[in-house]
Amino acid sequence: MRTESFDAPPPERDRAGEGPRASDIRRWRKYLADERAEAAVYRDLAGRRSGEEREILLALAEAEGRHEQHWVDLLGDRVGPPRRGELRTRILGFFARRFGSVFVLALAQRAESRSPYGTDADATLAMVADERIHEEVVRGLAARGRNRLSGTFRAAVFGANDGLVSNLALVAGITASGAAASTVLLTGFAGLLAGALSMGAGEYVSVRSQRELLEASTPNPSAGNAVADLDVDANELALVYRARGMAPDDAAARAADMLADHSLRDAEASGDQHEAIGTGLRAAVSSFFFFASGAVIPVIPFLLGIGNAVALVTAAVLVGIALLVTGAIVGVLSGGPPLARALRQLAIGFGAAGATYLLGVLFGTVIG
Repeated sequence: MRTESFDAPPPERDRAGEGPRASDIRRWRKYLADERAEAAVYRDLAGRRSGEEREILLALAEAEGRHEQHWVDLLGDRVGPPRRGELRTRILGFFARRFGSVFVLALAQRAESRSPYGTDADATLAMVADERIHEEVVRGLAARGRNRLSGTFRAAVFGANDGLVSNLALVAGITASGAAASTVLLTGFAGLLAGALSMGAGEYVSVRSQRELLEASTPNPSAGNAVADLDVDANELALVYRARGMAPDDAAARAADMLADHSLRDAEASGDQHEAIGTGLRAAVSSFFFFASGAVIPVIPFLLGIGNAVALVTAAVLVGIALLVTGAIVGVLSGGPPLARALRQLAIGFGAAGATYLLGVLFGTVIG
């Protein structure tokens, strides 16, 4: 395997040949500040972790320290006073010091993916490789956090978005039909309650079904007690592994290993899937309350007693802001671009509400 040195490359000289250009010095100082800030982020995150995750984060901070030293060596006596890192790195540090959550790891993953070293001749190949590997390391750490909250978080996000979109569409359609404000308000609350109960019940059934399917597919721990008494010549243990998808030769070899130490192990490392799915009750409660929290927003303007048209526009603005926020959160957690996810949520929500509004106009015209 090739190794790369962190020795500083010869700096570009100015026209007089007396040293690096002013633009190079500014760029190196910026890189130095960013590396120091990123190392601080990883140390802050490590302070909120324990065990293996803590060790990994401290190792990332140490690697950023090596990158920092590279720019210090290039700058020499031109290091100058300490500078602040980029705004996004400072924001990342702020959240790391106060929360240390999966959101911060997801942001750190995106920050690592935007490293400029790949196109900078003054960065070594090892530094470029480091940044690419750092992205994957942080992705793995973020994935652990995503798995821990994915079941409940999925229910929460889907519930909030469904509440926002469905109730906005509902009040838009009823308003467009020419119904009285009291009718719109009553319909909005009915939609809130019915939708929240439906979402809660649906999530409970969905999550419980997933957990039951997993339990049915999980090997019985007591089967390991029978390994010591198996007929070595018949070796029926191999059938267990073949049933799980292994090739006959591989199954036989794995079974022989298991017989040697009298234990039964799973052929596939599946991780804690139950933890990733979450519990049915928690998903149901989260879905109910988040749907209700989203569904109440389109109703609020109608509670104020303003005209239907103004109330509908106000509701659309409030829902639009909420959709942008939830879309951005999903983007951050998924490692994707937050703005794109936010705009996608907005387009989908307003598209559904717009279609229902037009149907309400048509319905009002027909019955009018």
